[in-house]
Amino acid sequence: MVLSVLALLVGLVFGAGDQYLGSLVTLGSWTAAASLLSAPWLVLPFAFGCTQARAPRAVVLGLLATVSALAGYFVMLSSPLEGARFSLHELGAWFDSSTWVVVGGLVTGPVFGFLGQRWRTQRAWLSATLVAGALCLEPLGERIADRTWSPTVSLLEVAAGVIFAAYFLVRGVTFRRRGQLRTGGAGAG
Repeated sequence: MVLSVLALLVGLVFGAGDQYLGSLVTLGSWTAAASLLSAPWLVLPFAFGCTQARAPRAVVLGLLATVSALAGYFVMLSSPLEGARFSLHELGAWFDSSTWVVVGGLVTGPVFGFLGQRWRTQRAWLSATLVAGALCLEPLGERIADRTWSPTVSLLEVAAGVIFAAYFLVRGVTFRRRGQLRTGGAGAG
């Protein structure tokens, strides 16, 4: 229960913060580029999934975190801080223009929650590869799609992906070595 509330709160703050960051254009174009990143939206449910030993709970937490992040994003978009006023018409217009984002979040939230649980319980390489890969490869995708990007933001995102990959590598190898020690070695050579 406590983790569900935390997932909701962190998700709300994450989504609202992402939207607000994108509006801070007076700080430079990097704010819009950082706000448009998708990979952090995958890391969020993955992180909550990593807290769970059981897959169903990880899936639910990944979904909760993502849905509340989308809600936080919309609330900030419709807030006086953004110079807007909430209306049902605006909600409908946002949903129409963001249908694929919402549908994508409804799919990726639970999937990455599950991947986080698999990482926690089995140090699944697929989980690690998808998270680190999303961070490392998103800037390339942004360039290919000719979307708003910033060399600094891209470099920082790739650096985060490399740090995640190094962490996953060290933790995965350590996990497997400990497992081999418990079972009596790696087998006959």
